[in-house]
Formats: sequence, structure tokens, C-alpha cells
Amino acid sequence: MDFLVILAVGLLAGTLSGIVGFGSSIMLMPVLVIVFGPLQAVPIMAIAAIMANLSRVAVWWREVDWRACGAYSATAMPFAALGAMTLLILPTRVIEAALGVFFIAMIGVRRWMAAHDLKLRRGHLALLGAPIGYLTGIVVSTGPITAPIFLAAGLVKGAFLSTEAAASLAVYLVKAVVFRNFGALPWEIALKGLIVGSTLMAGAFIAKRFVLKMEADRFRLLMDGLMLMSGLTLLCAAFY
Repeated sequence: MDFLVILAVGLLAGTLSGIVGFGSSIMLMPVLVIVFGPLQAVPIMAIAAIMANLSRVAVWWREVDWRACGAYSATAMPFAALGAMTLLILPTRVIEAALGVFFIAMIGVRRWMAAHDLKLRRGHLALLGAPIGYLTGIVVSTGPITAPIFLAAGLVKGAFLSTEAAASLAVYLVKAVVFRNFGALPWEIALKGLIVGSTLMAGAFIAKRFVLKMEADRFRLLMDGLMLMSGLTLLCAAFY
């Protein structure tokens, strides 16, 4: 029954993230933590995120900005590995609390970046890749940060969805390799990640038909609500 709930949330999360470019981890992570615990939930989400980003790249393949992707990934990948190694030595309650605080904090960060209308070049993407890659290694998802960053680089709609997904795919692959090398990704957990990820992939293909029709402001507000709910859920799990 728990797995059916996860799959249902995964399909919804995959569809929503396929439209706005992020959100699958925000929606799924609290459910995974409650069902599997944080130590399993993080590597499961890493595998699922690989599949989700791969599907968005496949859907919008022709519109990927490979130069922007490469600039960001060049620094994000090694620092994501460092972040993942940091994550593996943290206590369980610290992981839950950090995830909860992070999701809530990202509401203000995203709004600040949007309000200042930041314009970024490839050099900026490379500079930002290091700290954001490290954070991604620790906190599962930095979609609320990477989305406005790639939008600020001038990417929109399919180009934004595919390029952000391609860059995130590179980061999550590195993270999964670190988990595997340190024994945090046995085949049982990898299989769970593949099952969950399949629903995210299905959602990405469903989302394509809605991308050109959706109002961005409505989904930004929805994402703020999701981040707040997810953050509070994880904080409750950490302290109760």
C-alpha cells in the first residue's frame, strides 16, 4: 500500500516537474523518508532523479543548450561528489532537519532571484555550479535554485527544461556513483529507485502537452506551497 502511494505521488510529481522544471524531489522526498527512512530515501531519490532528468532531456532533446550545460556541470559534478560524501557521515536526524530547513529557505531565495531579474552568462553558471553542486550532493534537490539560474541564462520553455535536466542528470550520476562506491546504494535500493523513477519518466512525457499552455505564476506559487509543506513534514519527522 505504501508503495502504491509512492507511485501515485511519483506520477503526479513527474508531470508537475515536467512542466515547471523541478519539484519531483520536493514532493516525493517526504513520502520516501516516511516509508523508507532518510538513509534509504536519499539514494532512492538520486536514482529516480536520474530517470526523471533523462526523460526531460529525451522529450526536449533538440533544444538542449549544451554549452550552458557543460559550463555548469564542469564544476557542479566534482562538488556534488564531495557533498554526497559529506551526506553519508551525517546523523539521520541532521539529514531530515537539513532537508526541511533547506526546502523552506528556498522559497525566499527563489523569490529574491526572480525579483532581481538576474542575467547570467556561461561563466556565471560555472561559478555557481560549485556551491550548488555541493548542496545537491547533500540535500537531494536544488531545483528551486537551478531553475531560476537557468532561466536567468536566457533559456525558456523546452530549452530551459532540457538544459536544466541535462545538467542535473550529470550531477545525479556522479552522486549515484559515490553512493554505490561507499556501499549506500545496494541493488535493492537501486531497484526501488528505478521503480519510483519510472513514474517520474511517465509524468515527464504527459507534461509535454501542457508546457505551452500553463501560466508560470500559478506554478511558482504552487511550488512555494509544496516546498513549505515538504519542509515542515521533514522537520516534524526529525524532531518527533
